Amino acid sequence: MPGIVEVPAVWIQGGSCSGCSVSVLNSLAPSIANVLIDDVVPGKHINLRFHATIMAGAGQPVIQVLEDTRERSRGEYLLVVEGAIPTADGGVYCRMGERDGEHVTFHRWAVDLGRDALAVIALGTCACFGGIPGGAPNPTGVKPLMDIYREAGVATPLINVPGCAPHPDWFVGTLAGVLLGGLPKADELDDLLRPKAFFGNLVHEHCPRRAYFDEGKFAAHFGEPGCLYELGCKGPITYADCPDRGWNSGVSWCIKAGMGCQACTQPEFPDLGSFYTKLADVDVPRIGDCWRREG
Repeated sequence: MPGIVEVPAVWIQGGSCSGCSVSVLNSLAPSIANVLIDDVVPGKHINLRFHATIMAGAGQPVIQVLEDTRERSRGEYLLVVEGAIPTADGGVYCRMGERDGEHVTFHRWAVDLGRDALAVIALGTCACFGGIPGGAPNPTGVKPLMDIYREAGVATPLINVPGCAPHPDWFVGTLAGVLLGGLPKADELDDLLRPKAFFGNLVHEHCPRRAYFDEGKFAAHFGEPGCLYELGCKGPITYADCPDRGWNSGVSWCIKAGMGCQACTQPEFPDLGSFYTKLADVDVPRIGDCWRREG
């Protein structure tokens, strides 16, 4: 495109249900067609070169696209990592393509492509924190991408956009922010590398049922008025802007639909218990203090 800066991007998927892709591909404003075809930012265009779920190609020719992008666009391309990164038994539980006749693990792709990228976006809770594949007893040895990079010495800037699934706005907004203003500054990310613009406040702080909590009025059954904390709501420890943003064009979200928040943007998910299990050993008045990352 004359006068347009092409920004190469590759999107790889590991231990994933593809739910993150499905969610983001349903972006409405801008639509995913706008993101991939138009200038998502004036003068800049995303050139998505690899996405296993939506591309028509298959086999070695598309694996070669990954190799070529890494070799020819070092330090210039964006890498999106969706899905968990298994490490047990040498990472054999998730492999993608071959090199010299040998299967390549997803762990290897994530490290090799990440090392030479301009920036990396870990999309979805599986990539950010382990998610459902990393839940106890974690048989495939799943680790968060940020831990993988720390162990491998990968210094490429990493942005975590969690959620099971993540809201389309969280991803598109993060992408647009990088294209408009460059990589996020340290104070624009929280201690878990999440953009504060989307993950800066607790669900509990803006919950429409917060007044019930403050008054000590708790629902005993679903469908009743009252705070859903006793019925398993994890809003007091969950950072996300769902109460303000809503889902499906802002029509609804978990608590508005009558179900408690499940903390799907948090490292604790899904090991906090069932959807209906009350938070244990959490000093709720000190909201947000139940988990602090070591190191």
